[in-house]
Amino acid sequence: MISGSKIEHWRRWLVAALCLCASSAWAFDLPELMGLLARQKNGEARFTEQRFVRGLEGPLDASGTLSFQAPDRLTRRTLTPRPETMAVDGNTLTLSRGGRTRTLTLDSMPELLGMVEAMRSTLNGNTQTLQRYFRSTLTGSADKWALDLVPIDEKLAAQVRSLRLTGKGGEVLGIEMEFIGGDRSVMVVTPVRGAS
Repeated sequence: MISGSKIEHWRRWLVAALCLCASSAWAFDLPELMGLLARQKNGEARFTEQRFVRGLEGPLDASGTLSFQAPDRLTRRTLTPRPETMAVDGNTLTLSRGGRTRTLTLDSMPELLGMVEAMRSTLNGNTQTLQRYFRSTLTGSADKWALDLVPIDEKLAAQVRSLRLTGKGGEVLGIEMEFIGGDRSVMVVTPVRGAS
């Protein structure tokens, strides 16, 4: 006959084991997040950004719009403090400011390619490309998540310490970048509803 204390011990063990299994089975993971993000084939958003630069008092403020069209078109239009546009289409980056335009290939600047892929791969839900350039850690739930990215590429890691993308469901709502040397950027993203 099994004693009452042994039954109680086994009952507690079984409850603990079931809790561990249930929590790991329901944990929000990177494939789930990427699946949510991949559903949005295009989108538009407004942004406000504060750049904190060592040696300068107070942040540098900027605002404008962002747009994405799967699989590889990404555009940032800064409206203030001065108009400028950065557009990526495939491997081509086009910069426009003050009536002048410059075009170059991302292949020629691997560190810039890594930064573009941080955004483009996340918005595209492309885990494989994202993990080619970054180690990733996801925390939170589908309702409020944070994706921390640390560069693997040496050239990118020599400039960027880390990136943090935050969001809800399939939407990116914030982007923070910390650069080597102490500078950092904090961007708040407000999706334009009905744009996708």
